[in-house]
Amino acid sequence: MSMTATARSGVFTYDLFRAIIHYQKGDLIDGVIYVASPENTDAAELFRWLISLMGIYARKKRLGRVLGSRVACRLDDKNAPEPDILFVSTKHRERIKRGGVEGPPELAVEIVSPESVERDYDKKRRQYQRFKIPEYWIIDEHELKVTLLHLDARGKYREVAPRKGLFHSQELKGFWLDPKWLWQDPLPDELETLTQLLAGRS
Repeated sequence: MSMTATARSGVFTYDLFRAIIHYQKGDLIDGVIYVASPENTDAAELFRWLISLMGIYARKKRLGRVLGSRVACRLDDKNAPEPDILFVSTKHRERIKRGGVEGPPELAVEIVSPESVERDYDKKRRQYQRFKIPEYWIIDEHELKVTLLHLDARGKYREVAPRKGLFHSQELKGFWLDPKWLWQDPLPDELETLTQLLAGRS
């Protein structure tokens, strides 16, 4: 979501990052800290709606846990992003610790803001690919665009095209998303949408 255009310069380690970032969202990318600025109300509502859907879906299907916003994923000592939304499967549940996630999640979602365009489309895409996060969703509410990326056999992100207008996750098994839902005002009813997802109706 929203991030300031400036970053804290210098080379920071994961421990320093955790010590500095207490009450606001941030990312550690190659030793540089990017600090989040306050989000707009539309992005906040979209985040709340989407994490509710994904979280309840994952729990009902017993697939794993969906976490959000201020949960850091320690990829190495100089890289610890805080995806807007992330999914860790039951298979890798040991990665979830009280202080964050130790290792990559299976899926990361970023909701783009004007300040985070470069990071979400470039820096974090390269970071997530390098540390082999299998699936990356970029949701751009300003361009009304969803980009779904998945690692190929060579470990490179390839864009996944929608099927009949719907985006299907390969990591959160059975979960799909109609991008038109994201731009509605108000957003679709969560219970009705979740019922449709859990029933497998697309």
